[in-house]
Amino acid sequence: MNLSLRHLRAFTTLAAVRSFTRAAEQCHLSQPAFSALIQNLEDHAGVRLFNRSTRNVELTTEGALFEAAAARLLNDMTHAFDELNDHTNRRRGRVTIAALPTVAAGALPPVLTEFRERHPGIEIVLKDVTADTCLEVLRNKQVDLALSAPISPGRDLVSEPLLSDTFHFVCRSDHPLAKHKELVARDVLDQPVIKFARTSSIRQHLDAAFYPSGPPTELEVNQLVTAAGLISSGIGATLVPTLALFQFQMPGLVAVPIRLPISDRQICLIRRRNDAGSTAVTAFVEVLRKRWADLAHARTARRRTTASVLSDTPARQRRSRTG
Repeated sequence: MNLSLRHLRAFTTLAAVRSFTRAAEQCHLSQPAFSALIQNLEDHAGVRLFNRSTRNVELTTEGALFEAAAARLLNDMTHAFDELNDHTNRRRGRVTIAALPTVAAGALPPVLTEFRERHPGIEIVLKDVTADTCLEVLRNKQVDLALSAPISPGRDLVSEPLLSDTFHFVCRSDHPLAKHKELVARDVLDQPVIKFARTSSIRQHLDAAFYPSGPPTELEVNQLVTAAGLISSGIGATLVPTLALFQFQMPGLVAVPIRLPISDRQICLIRRRNDAGSTAVTAFVEVLRKRWADLAHARTARRRTTASVLSDTPARQRRSRTG
C-alpha cells in the first residue's frame, strides 16, 4: 500500500472534525479531491473507515482502531521530515574533525567560532591527534575530515592544501642566534635543538628539510609546551612552524624566521574520496576555506624578516603568530 502523508493528514483531520467540508478546508483541498483521497485510503485498506450520512461522519470500528496508529505515524513522519529539513537547511547536524594539535589550538579555533555563530545547531566534535592518527580515524570513518600534513596520492583519500606554514628558530634572547633578522638552514646545523617525536608532522618536515643530517638533538619531546618550558629554562632551542608560535609566548623567548631548502609546510583538508559529506560538513568546509584563505592573505601581507620577541606586547605577539 502506498500510504502518504496526505492520506494520514486527511484521515486524522476528518476523524477530528467529522465533516468532509471542514476537513477539506483545513487540508487546503477541494471537497471532491478530499473525498477521493479518503476513498483511495479506504480502497487500499480494504475496509470502510468512516460511516457517512447526510448529517454525520463517524468512524467505523476499523476506523477507530486505525485512528491512534495513524496519529502516531503522522507524528513520526512529520518529525522525520522536519529533521531532514533541518539538516538540509543546516540548522542541525554533526561535524567530526581530526586535526594536528598545532592546527587544533592555533588556526582552527577562529574557524570553529565563526561556524558556531552561523550554525549554532550543528554539533562539532574535534580530535587533536598526530598526522598518522588523523589518517587512521579518517579511513575508519570515525571523522568526516582531517586537517593535517599532505599525503601521497591514494585511492581512498584526497588532499587539498589550504595553508602554507613557514618555520622559526625559537631560542632565549641570550642565544647567539637571537639577534639575527633571518636564518638559513646551515646557520643552525651546529646548534643543539629540541626535536619532536618522529610521528610528528613537524619532525617529518624538518627531517626532509635537513636530509641527510641536521642539527644535533638536545632532547626529544612530544609536546610543544614542553619544548617551550625547556628553552625558557636555558635548555637548547627548537624549530617550529609559524602556526605553533603561540605555544612559545614566554618571557625572554625569541622567534627568528628561518628559510629551509624545501617548500613550506602545507596544512591540508583531507577527505575520503567520493564522499561528499553531509550538508553540515559542506557548510563547515565552506567556512574553513574562506577563513583560511583570509588568514593566508593576512600572513603574507604581514610577513616580516625580523626576529620577534615572543613576550612583547599583545600586538607584537599577534604579528609573531602570523610570521
